[in-house]
Amino acid sequence: MNQDTSGNAFAPWNDASEKPLITFKNVTKKFGEFVAISDLNLDIYAREFFALLGPSGCGKTTLMRMLAGFETPTSGVIELAGQDIAAIPPNKREVNMMFQSYALFPHLNIWDNIAFGLRREKMPKDQMEARVEEMLRLTKMEKFARRKPHQVSGGQRQRVALARSLAKAPKLLLLDEPLGALDAKLRQDTQFELMDIQESTGTTFVIVTHDQEEAMTVASRVAVMDHGKLVQVDTPDVIYETPNSVYVADFIGDVNIIEGTAEANGESVSLTWAEGQPALIGSANQPISKVASAAMAIRPEKIAISSKKPTDRTNVLQGKVLDIAYLGNISTYHVQLDNGTVIKAQIANTRRIARRNFTWKDPVWLSWTDTAGIVLAV
Repeated sequence: MNQDTSGNAFAPWNDASEKPLITFKNVTKKFGEFVAISDLNLDIYAREFFALLGPSGCGKTTLMRMLAGFETPTSGVIELAGQDIAAIPPNKREVNMMFQSYALFPHLNIWDNIAFGLRREKMPKDQMEARVEEMLRLTKMEKFARRKPHQVSGGQRQRVALARSLAKAPKLLLLDEPLGALDAKLRQDTQFELMDIQESTGTTFVIVTHDQEEAMTVASRVAVMDHGKLVQVDTPDVIYETPNSVYVADFIGDVNIIEGTAEANGESVSLTWAEGQPALIGSANQPISKVASAAMAIRPEKIAISSKKPTDRTNVLQGKVLDIAYLGNISTYHVQLDNGTVIKAQIANTRRIARRNFTWKDPVWLSWTDTAGIVLAV
């Protein structure tokens, strides 16, 4: 996570004295009868790398297009640095947008692509040249300045588009699925480059993505969206470890969802879920009524798998190995319980596998602690 100049963790959203850079106040956006954004309130702070995450059609792109000025709210107010931006046209906002397609000019070389917006603003020649060179250095594209876009790789074109977007020093840079066209390895490398560039420029980035791993990697905070509403806005670790709903738990990362009825018992919550199976004990980050319809969300990496029944774990279930997925760094075991429920458990592969401890059809015990599973109201 970002650091501020004093070396503390960057978290202006926890400081009541900090004023947000962007504020959405009761913003609704309708297209005819369809409600794309519904009465949304959100604050985004200067120097944040903020991610809007959700499935197709959840409203994240509409939110970004309103920030850019390509759409106007049906009702509500959007403020940038305390100013209502409704009446400000897109080209007059201190906002730049980087599209998934990069939208580079094929007939111009990379230097001229980056300089394009500065020329249109009639920036003095010496300032413009210094700014373009600075952007080339920032994106490590100095050696390619005289090449045309088709003469460099997809990842390099992505960097050129980023350099051009940052050249005008916007207060806010919007990134619409910026890494969607890159292959998996390059996308991962580019995510870290984006983070470095964002931190070194101090520009506020807002990224739209449906890729949960990307959002969790790059963002200081993530807004998980569904049907035009914000379901949870928090730091990646909080969203992963303590989701506020089954929707968020299921959308972010791999998870087992076990449904049943819950009863609060002091600090912990007991989930009765299947005949012949022991009740499961977990924690809750929201009040659970005496007997409530609920579900436990438990991450596969928090579940231990063993050939003998453990005696030091609160939650213990028995089953048989149904399937094994070897993913290099981890192996995922699908274990079927006596009642037919399948639970996923993950083990890190810390050394080369000569032979597995467990194989298909083996009887095994699954176990986890009383704080590993989160119980959520359904």
